[in-house]
Amino acid sequence: MDNPLPAPGPLRGLTRDAWLLFATRSIRLFAYGSLSVVLVFYLVNVGLSAPQIGVLLTLTLVGDTLVSLFLTTRADRLGRRRMLMIGAALMVAAGLVFASATAFWILLIAGTIGVISPSGNEVGPFLSIEQAALSHVVTDRTRTSVFAWYTLAGSLATALGALAGGLATHALQSMALRPVNSYRVIVVVYALLGAILAVLFLQLSRAAEATTRGRKKAFQATFAGLSGLDRSGDVVLKLSALFALDSFAGGFVVQSFAAYWFYLRFGVQPESLGVIFFWANIFAGLSALVASRLAARFGLVKTMVATHLPSNVLLILVPLMPNLPLAVAMLLVRFSISQMDVPTRQSYIMAVVSPEERSAAAGITGVARTIGAAISPIFVGVMFARPALINLPFFIAGTLKIVYDLLLYRQFIALQPPDETRR
Repeated sequence: MDNPLPAPGPLRGLTRDAWLLFATRSIRLFAYGSLSVVLVFYLVNVGLSAPQIGVLLTLTLVGDTLVSLFLTTRADRLGRRRMLMIGAALMVAAGLVFASATAFWILLIAGTIGVISPSGNEVGPFLSIEQAALSHVVTDRTRTSVFAWYTLAGSLATALGALAGGLATHALQSMALRPVNSYRVIVVVYALLGAILAVLFLQLSRAAEATTRGRKKAFQATFAGLSGLDRSGDVVLKLSALFALDSFAGGFVVQSFAAYWFYLRFGVQPESLGVIFFWANIFAGLSALVASRLAARFGLVKTMVATHLPSNVLLILVPLMPNLPLAVAMLLVRFSISQMDVPTRQSYIMAVVSPEERSAAAGITGVARTIGAAISPIFVGVMFARPALINLPFFIAGTLKIVYDLLLYRQFIALQPPDETRR
């Protein structure tokens, strides 16, 4: 049986499984953050054009969607640990192929089948299954606070990864290593971190598994049979549609493209971009702790919308800034509130669906987000190929995200989680 480990505040009493999930989240997001700063630079240096990169990143996210859908809808029945280890293996495979190949079609296949994050954010099956497992080993009362710290851990890791990726490439290039080879080192490290993830997932106990694991059920070619959802189907479909819209908007400004925009607009190099996105992710992570306090007072849906709306206005203002310091300042202020909806959104999903359907619900909503984000890079690649259009992605993203916030409030303000209705 897991023994509680001492920790301050809301983390006091977390089990060994919970700490392992915090560790895997941190390692994975460090890998994603380091790769996101250099990925577009790497692809440009191996000879891909901007439109090709847009197509590659889109199909990478499409592939992540299919992988996530397959693994997460089966995790509660076949084993969460098993599906997480498969995801880690796909992360390793994608990293190794990206590091060794330069042909567009090979990279396309590897990105589609494997797990590669162009945004610095979660992709693949990991987050959905980890959320479900974490919800099983914490109480309803502490769930939102634990998710906030879980988000903070990921943001700090992304920030450190972005900083490390930028500084490492600069250091390698100062040692006379060609830029393309310095970026390739980061891709290799990404694959190695995927291997470490697989080892850590192997350490999870049965306490992190769903209570339905191992039960043999007759397969039914129905929505419930295919999706792993039954009672929660209606609410999950509505949330998925809205999350797809939000991620479609966010796909216009994923971290790889945002980093490259700063290069195109102001000539910022990767080492400086690493510092910028280090602080951006630090502010984003700290904001998650504030979100849990707001949610405890005002409710999850109100907190999601009230913190997300102003961040989208700030996103629209970034390309309107006349110089680099102001653009960076606007980006950092935006990041300081933009992620407050993340732990609240994750906690809301876990609260309003049946406990035995949490992996499937998180997986399907996560897949919806990935599908939305997968479409946008095609358009961004075309826009970045035309200097007059490089600011347009920010305007599109901010406007569509505002629409999402208003629709979310209208559709779900009346559906309160059980722990809020008991107050």
